[in-house]
Amino acid sequence: MNPARLIRRQLLSLSGVGLMLGALFFAAALTPTLIPRSYLTQGALAGGCFAIGYFAGVLWRRLWHYLELPEPSARARSIANALVAAGCLLVVMVSLWRAAEWQNAIRAVMNMAPVETAHPFKVCAIALITFVVLLVLERSFALIARFLAARIRRVIPRKVANVIGVLVAGLLFWSIASNVLIRTAFNALDSSFRELDVLLEPERPQPTAADRTGSPNSLVKWKELGRMGRRFIASGPTAAEISAVTGRPAQDPVRVYVGLGSGNTAQARARLALDELKRQHGFDRKILIVITPTGTGWIDPAAMDTLEYLHHGDVASVAMQYSYLNSPLSLLFQPEYGAEAARALFVEIYGYWTTLPKDRRPKLYLHGLSLGALNSEKSAELFEMIGDPIAGALWSGPPFESRNWRSITANRNPGSPAWLPKFRDGRFVRFMNQNGPTVPADAPWGPMRMVYLQYASDAITFFAYRDAYQAPAWMNAPRGPDVSPELRWYPIVTMLQLALDMAVATNAPMGFGHVYAPEHYVDTWVAVTDVSDWSADALAQLKQQLAAKARKTSTGHADDDSDRGG
Repeated sequence: MNPARLIRRQLLSLSGVGLMLGALFFAAALTPTLIPRSYLTQGALAGGCFAIGYFAGVLWRRLWHYLELPEPSARARSIANALVAAGCLLVVMVSLWRAAEWQNAIRAVMNMAPVETAHPFKVCAIALITFVVLLVLERSFALIARFLAARIRRVIPRKVANVIGVLVAGLLFWSIASNVLIRTAFNALDSSFRELDVLLEPERPQPTAADRTGSPNSLVKWKELGRMGRRFIASGPTAAEISAVTGRPAQDPVRVYVGLGSGNTAQARARLALDELKRQHGFDRKILIVITPTGTGWIDPAAMDTLEYLHHGDVASVAMQYSYLNSPLSLLFQPEYGAEAARALFVEIYGYWTTLPKDRRPKLYLHGLSLGALNSEKSAELFEMIGDPIAGALWSGPPFESRNWRSITANRNPGSPAWLPKFRDGRFVRFMNQNGPTVPADAPWGPMRMVYLQYASDAITFFAYRDAYQAPAWMNAPRGPDVSPELRWYPIVTMLQLALDMAVATNAPMGFGHVYAPEHYVDTWVAVTDVSDWSADALAQLKQQLAAKARKTSTGHADDDSDRGG
């Protein structure tokens, strides 16, 4: 067949209702959500939304025919289609014209320079490619479903055969996608991340001091730490660097890390971590932190460096890797690994900690960012700690899948916003963001101090599947300081926008999205660990110095952590 004739035939076969509804979805996809978008991500999102709107229109039209509902006359249908098409085209044009303005509304609340254009032609081109790809997949699915139904129709009634054809075609596509495409991609990614993990960076030589993890005297081999473990061990501040900032005597912090290559099971690696922590006299420090890293094993330096400066290096921290994959992939393919590893490490550390004299042991805390926060929550059971509780926990950027976080947020005090809840009298758990806590700093605490650090612009925290059919509570007024006032809710589209925001949440500037800033960690650690030897002026100065240092050394979040998300 002539290619031009084939293309023309395909164009004429497109559904008018589908195109109209797709245009509305396309326009809604251009509106702002939480994170600024590039023309590439905006085009892919708009094309996907157009396709979903189109398929919804096609389904609606087919359902109308199937139910044999009355049809308007051809003339009335043509006039209505022309008017609706003109209206949809106008909406699309206006949306493309305002796209840059909407993106700048997000950039303004994040203190980013405005863009002059949203590249409407590039957005439309990418959207068209995305739509065509999805349309080809949809028509391939329909073709296979019809083929199967035609064969089945020989022995059973037509309508039943049609349903069975669709179901079998769906199972076939799902099987191919999950068992062939996804599994192949997973194996390739796992191998790639594994090879990246063992690379030895020349700028991070093996420690020579006997009391450092990975040194020749260490129980943990330097090569077995993994890339993120070596980064964590090598990047911490020294006693001299801490003193230079604080002006007070300091100690070298104790940092213990165990990589995946150090043991065959989570329990074996956890026991090794405990032995290494004891070898370095970590239980003699004032503060002990059990850290659950993100997917690849990354630990946020903004969190740990800040704590070590605040307590003049009198801090010991211990962490254990549980995956080579980044957080989204680890959560998708290995959801049980992180929880198992976090639980194993906590059991070992807490079990030994409880045997020590209460007046001579460190205060024990938990910490995790993103997927690390999710798994850290799962590591400790409240009932086992009632008789001898830990001192508290700091969980930053908790993912929307965190059960405890969801429960506390859902049961927040009336009148407090979903993006910064108040929970009861604040004695057990508090929420903080860029502007500090929800309760006065001098409000009394209970025996444990749990703090969630979260930004209202962090889609990894605030995404929800019900956003497809219900406006989220965090959109209600008053909104978070880093959420655009131009943001609006649209059925289905808003959920897809937030899903994209999750994927690019680490592209936000420091202090927004899923990139947590050291100056905000200062406030949270002060609340969690009860820092009392710092004046307000000294804390303000520390925030300025840590913020300047972090922004100077950070050349891009992808290099520091291709894995913050999750």
